[in-house]
Amino acid sequence: MPFFGTFVVAMIDALSKGVPGDVLVVEDDPIIALDFEDTVLSFGVRTVRTAGTVIRALQLIEERAPDFALLDIGLLREKSFAVAERLEALGIPFAFISGYGADASLPTALAQKPRLPKPCTADAMQAVLRSAVAAARAAE
Repeated sequence: MPFFGTFVVAMIDALSKGVPGDVLVVEDDPIIALDFEDTVLSFGVRTVRTAGTVIRALQLIEERAPDFALLDIGLLREKSFAVAERLEALGIPFAFISGYGADASLPTALAQKPRLPKPCTADAMQAVLRSAVAAARAAE
């Protein structure tokens, strides 16, 4: 049980900095995933987990729900919409990140979710994470 207590303390510490404590990155390119991980950790996020496929992302969510997720829309041979739908059902905030920009077609139910271009600035990514924490605090 010490891990759980440590995790909770880390999550609370990160949230006090205005960023989620645990972020899931769904990205099929390992170099880009590593860059996102490094960027998010530099904001004070305590835990970053990465998945390159929908199946792996859903497994990670089942194991431990993240506080926030960044989803590349176009994964290798699949789209991340099933992951987005699962996060939505659990009430977990997320943002899409895509090299397709505004041209990326999203299902109607997901069309209003935050979207970042790829590449995006660290400032833009941090703003999305902070916005998610602010929205969660306002809902409390």
